[in-house]
Amino acid sequence: MSGHVPVMLAEVLAALAPREGGIYVDGTFGGGGYARAILEAAPCTLHAIDRDPDAIARGAALRDAFAGRLHLHEGRFGDMGTLLAEASVPAVDGVVLDLGVSSFQIDQAERGFSFRFDGPLDMRMEKAGPSAADLVNRLPEADLANVLWELGEERHSRRIARAIVAARREAPIETTGRLVQVIHSVMPRDPSGMDSATRSFQALRLKVNDELGEVERGLAAAAKLLAPGGRLVVVAFHSLEDRLVKRFMQAAAGRAPGASRHTPAAMHAPVTRAGFRLVTNNAQRPGDAETSANPRARSARLRALEKLEEA
Repeated sequence: MSGHVPVMLAEVLAALAPREGGIYVDGTFGGGGYARAILEAAPCTLHAIDRDPDAIARGAALRDAFAGRLHLHEGRFGDMGTLLAEASVPAVDGVVLDLGVSSFQIDQAERGFSFRFDGPLDMRMEKAGPSAADLVNRLPEADLANVLWELGEERHSRRIARAIVAARREAPIETTGRLVQVIHSVMPRDPSGMDSATRSFQALRLKVNDELGEVERGLAAAAKLLAPGGRLVVVAFHSLEDRLVKRFMQAAAGRAPGASRHTPAAMHAPVTRAGFRLVTNNAQRPGDAETSANPRARSARLRALEKLEEA
């Protein structure tokens, strides 16, 4: 799986603790890095899910290498309960979720996820449904500003939305390169060195793929699917996703803090009430050696939860 480096792999395996005869779910198959490591760590069975058809196609070789032990499912991890039921699997011993966009998606200009490459303004993980171009060219200015503010935490959301609407009056914004030009034209250079288009691209990607909604559904589905002793391990990169995971896990373990009125509504996810314990009291961070070797790991946060009894 060239080009894909699984983040916090050692920590994920330690938290998941694969064992002989166990049944596990990799809800975000991507490049197959976690899947291979889990299958090599113990003689177990793994059900891998991905909504991106390209990821499932790439997984064929890995499935053949672990014949009878790796099962691939094209779909959303929020639907893992249904997908596993169709495979006659009523419960599992562990679920791992590596949230966000995969390296393959980012590095392929034609997928339109990255501001670093000029390509179609797409961002659809499933290659179906409304694209980022559809949102950018159709959303009213106020709605577009809200997306950038709520999902990208972009302080200049109104300025950017106003510039986008003005630009699309001249011609539809159909490429990542043109969107970057529009954003750069009204945004000051960030003192941190971060590209000023970063937050806007994150916001559009999250919106196009309903990623926060999918996290809510995935957490609830995983909690319900776990057998007693089973573990849920989540690696998040976006602050909104990590806060959502944190709140869910704390609530499931009986440690729910009061919800802030300043947090987006998507964070107030319904929690499956069951007996759980926190495997990680605080988020684990990648070590210096990993972040030096793989800069994409810098924002990673790992949290884990263990089911103690049936819901």
